[in-house]
Amino acid sequence: MTVSEKCRYEVTEKGIAVVTIHNPPMNALDEETMYSLEELVLKAESDPTARVVVITGEGPTFVVGADVNRVKEVTTAEEGRSLTSQAQAIINRIEDCRKPVIAAINGLCLGGGMELAMACHLRFISDQAQMGLPEIMLGIMPGFGGTQRSARLLGTARALEIMLTAKFITSEEALAIGLVNDVFSNDNLMEETIRFAEKIASKSQLAVKTIMEAVLDGSTLSLKEGLALESECFGRLAESEDKDEGIAAFMEKRKPVFKDR
Repeated sequence: MTVSEKCRYEVTEKGIAVVTIHNPPMNALDEETMYSLEELVLKAESDPTARVVVITGEGPTFVVGADVNRVKEVTTAEEGRSLTSQAQAIINRIEDCRKPVIAAINGLCLGGGMELAMACHLRFISDQAQMGLPEIMLGIMPGFGGTQRSARLLGTARALEIMLTAKFITSEEALAIGLVNDVFSNDNLMEETIRFAEKIASKSQLAVKTIMEAVLDGSTLSLKEGLALESECFGRLAESEDKDEGIAAFMEKRKPVFKDR
């Protein structure tokens, strides 16, 4: 089995790279699936035909946690650190992608699945899906970035509530607390997600890339440093052909034709 057999990759005519996790029956994030996912996100990032990445699950689930059998084999602190460090590195690589990555949460999204979804830049969820970090039920804790990203996304109190009670979050609650961007009917989830992705794909990709740089890199800086980065990024775009085209199209009341340079 090659690594990529655990996930599928296709690019639509409008530049949407769809990465589908295919590890039945529950799309657990075993080692092969994790490396396959990383491989295909890296492929999308370097693929000139791909402008936006959408990650979803095959079948009725998005991802239901890590591989419990693998976790069962971890019996020492050193093994625990190794397992989580490797997984965190892959999840971090997805978050660091310079093309927008969207999670299309089509079903149960638990444990490692929610940790993966939180690393994506935007999240859309089926009205029939649920999310959660229920690792405490196994006597363990989130280890693929869940403790850190949930607190940053939702605030400490809300994140602790979710992790310490192992509660399942409905799609409506996920939207209400800011965990996802929108809720779509289960039948229309991919259609709506692709439609949203196409809006991004139609914009100047130079501007998209530069905004991603300012937000992702700026989030690790102080406000003062982040503002300086923003100014530097804006300055680069001020010299671009797309800036001239965008303003000209606005003034002429027409649709811009960006050349991504």
